[in-house]
Amino acid sequence: MNPVYSRAEFLTSAASLKGLPPETGREVAFAGRSNSGKSSAVNTLCQQRALARTSKTPGRTQLINFFALDEDHRLVDLPGYGYAKVPEAVRRRWGHLMEQYLAGRECLRGLILVMDIRHPLTKHDWQMVGWAHQRQLPLHVLLTKADKLKRGPALDTVRQVASALGAEDVEATVQPFSSLKKQGVDDAHSVLDHWLFSADQPEAEASESPEQ
Repeated sequence: MNPVYSRAEFLTSAASLKGLPPETGREVAFAGRSNSGKSSAVNTLCQQRALARTSKTPGRTQLINFFALDEDHRLVDLPGYGYAKVPEAVRRRWGHLMEQYLAGRECLRGLILVMDIRHPLTKHDWQMVGWAHQRQLPLHVLLTKADKLKRGPALDTVRQVASALGAEDVEATVQPFSSLKKQGVDDAHSVLDHWLFSADQPEAEASESPEQ
């Protein structure tokens, strides 16, 4: 394991594009439906219990939260989506913010899309896939809560998700993941290492963040 992840620290939160940190270095974003285990996955990958806020109440993450690995590399926890009890106006604002972030953030190197392995590829997940595909942003799917299924059904779901994405000409890698059992951590770290630290991932030129 790259020890840089365990040194992750909260950097800042942003409610709009104007609040984003400067366009320097590289970052990888995590997106997912509310209650998909997204924040728990971030914590597990960074070997910290409370780096990203988790809650039994879905829809808790309402800001874009940035975590610094070092001066030039960040992980980003995007607002959870798809929670029915969140007001429609709030859902629209979140969606607009995430779409703008994914389309315009030049230092973004990839998207980790988090889905509950028991409920993959919701309509909101497909919307996120579409935004990433439109920008040609590298995509990796974490099928969380894999401990809830036996190994056979879990692997079947991995294959089904990969097949569904491939049928839409979406290039993506897919893996099972469990924060509870620490399953799939090494595979996810390998993806992050490549996107954040690989020499064949060129640095983006610094640019101003588009204003809302």
